Amino acid sequence: MRHVIVTRRGSSVLLALALGGMLASSPTAAAGCAPPTAALAVAGVTLASAAAPAAQTTRTTMPAADVGARDALEAMGRLQDADTALSLAAEGAALYASANVKLDGYAYCSQAVELAELGELRESARAASMALHVALETGNPDLLGKAYRDLAIAFSYAGQLDRAEQFATLALKYPGADPTQVNGPARKILGDVRARQGRYAEAIALYDQASGESSPRFQPLVQASLVNALIQSGDLARARSTLDALPEPADGAQRAQLQRTRGKLLLAENHPDQALAVYRTLAEMPVTAAGGDGVFYRAWALDGVSRSQAALGDEAGAAQSLDEAIGEFERARAQFRSDDFKMGLFSDAQDVFERAIALRDRLGQTEQAFDISERSRARALLDSIAGRADLNSNETTALDVQALRAGLAPDEVVVAYHTLPDHLVAWVLTHDGIREARFPMALSRADLTRLVEAYRDALVGRNPNIAAAADQIGRLLLAPLQIKAGKRVVIVPHGPLHYLPFQALRLDGKYLIERNPVSIAPSVSIAARLAEHAPLAQSGLLGFGNPTVDPSVAAPLPGAEREVRSLAVDFPDARLFFGEQATRDRFDEYAPQSQLVHVASHALVDTLDPLHSKVLFTDGNGQPVYLEAKDVMALKLDGVSLLTLSACESGLGRVENGDEVLGFTRAFLSAGTSSLLASLWPVSDAATEKLMTTFYGDLAHGANAQDAMRDAQRAVLANPATAHPYYWAPFNLIGNWRLRVAR
Repeated sequence: MRHVIVTRRGSSVLLALALGGMLASSPTAAAGCAPPTAALAVAGVTLASAAAPAAQTTRTTMPAADVGARDALEAMGRLQDADTALSLAAEGAALYASANVKLDGYAYCSQAVELAELGELRESARAASMALHVALETGNPDLLGKAYRDLAIAFSYAGQLDRAEQFATLALKYPGADPTQVNGPARKILGDVRARQGRYAEAIALYDQASGESSPRFQPLVQASLVNALIQSGDLARARSTLDALPEPADGAQRAQLQRTRGKLLLAENHPDQALAVYRTLAEMPVTAAGGDGVFYRAWALDGVSRSQAALGDEAGAAQSLDEAIGEFERARAQFRSDDFKMGLFSDAQDVFERAIALRDRLGQTEQAFDISERSRARALLDSIAGRADLNSNETTALDVQALRAGLAPDEVVVAYHTLPDHLVAWVLTHDGIREARFPMALSRADLTRLVEAYRDALVGRNPNIAAAADQIGRLLLAPLQIKAGKRVVIVPHGPLHYLPFQALRLDGKYLIERNPVSIAPSVSIAARLAEHAPLAQSGLLGFGNPTVDPSVAAPLPGAEREVRSLAVDFPDARLFFGEQATRDRFDEYAPQSQLVHVASHALVDTLDPLHSKVLFTDGNGQPVYLEAKDVMALKLDGVSLLTLSACESGLGRVENGDEVLGFTRAFLSAGTSSLLASLWPVSDAATEKLMTTFYGDLAHGANAQDAMRDAQRAVLANPATAHPYYWAPFNLIGNWRLRVAR
């Protein structure tokens, strides 16, 4: 079992009271969604509910839920919500105890707000958790409300809307001495959540409440949000009267925001010529006029110019303005050092990228549409690898179509998907050219999300009808690509497709891995550069397995130790560490010196901040020590050609619209690792051992990484006992698909 769940318990009576109502009234995230299996109707498949075969030992402690057990699932969700608050309180207590200087609880609240504004979301949550601890220890309900408010802000900025709503709701229970300090921000957060969910009537009601409970300084922000929600709801008359009643703000950023809202309302009122004038004035405003946010408002102004031009029928001009807006957003990114804030910025700006892609596509400009897609997804990771010793400054920009084509071998095919709100786009790139695939039906992002979730549920549940579903989804997503058997395929997923095991889809009656070597890349530019800079690895292997820790923290992993020992057969000079020797210190010391690194342990994904996802090591004395994704980014792993995380769900993280999976994938590639093996779901010990020994055996005998992964997955597939893709398909090869090991 390679998944850690650590439960922290609190004993404070005030904490129990502070959680009041959460277990009884927590909203469910899936309200209004179709059941997972129903989503497969998109592909024309209904999976039978036959019982799954008896499970082998797996590297996870999470039980599979029965399909349709909604009450049990919701109860578990509410329990996890409570555990989040308990965990944060415990974390705050530990941080407070270790702090050299103990601050006043309100000082931690101030820190939390400032850090959230800077995009340091995990640090913001930590500061708020210390405020929460102080509030609980001192029995201070005023501070408790502010701590919950600040946690709501951090989760809201991180895009974790359920958590933001839960903590904002808790904050309202403790309005404190000055309710405007808590109630106004908390209700605005609830309104923001509803607006982002498209529930505009509820958002408007919450903004109205927030406006009446806010300080004079905060009220204009609430009113601006209210006007935007009114526009989205179609209540243009009230939006106009509300906007016209707002006084001209003294703050430059608020004035710019008001201008942007005026332009949006004019467009909604079908006055694109007037909107164009407003947006052009805003775009020409000196960047310094809006303070530090000026570059953002210029970007949004250019987006408004584009929308106005499109409404006036000038699509060519609209496309050009979108190109300028994208350039401004990329400039804005350079202002911030926080990866989360950069990803949040690009997430907010994705509508601009998506409209640019759709517009170029509509104009028949296939190469330009692909280039914009590549820029949107490559930028964040290219930012983080800028400054690496093996990449100079002109290599940290996204490559265009012509450069990418020139670098492909005749037998290599790159498939880049982009999920738009109302349909799916995919480009097929070869040495000879680029073409856009045409899908048999318009697959919206929401459809794809439900489809992927349903297929993953069927995989993890080992549904016996999986092949039929794989055939249907293969016809939807793979057949239109028209890729010949035997071609090497590099897939660049987008949005929900990051969670889809493409190797487990079927074409022509075969799983894709049976007809094509397959690998994954976060972007074509990144994969191409990684392949170019690290084509050959030396045969030294560094391995860690089954770290010894207190069994109450994590169960032992004898299968993981056996797996790592078996790899040494093909790598006789391997340096291996097990049990008490599998320490974090040894990883930090030896990994930067190694080209092949294999870690078989527990892993845990952090949903608030995936860069705090962690892999378990030991301190050598039975205590757990974690390697967090953010710690990885501080290591110099330029020499690592391949790193394998043989752990549950090590390839998961938060998918941002930016677009990549934040977590270990981002961290190891940023640190310099050229290739990564990571899993999409809890893995079977026995099947994983077979897969890994075959994979490394092939590498040791000269196969490239893509062929080795194909052979490894097919070897597990060939055994009738492990023929279900649950056993052989969880691991993705990410990054340098051409990697070979020197013989």
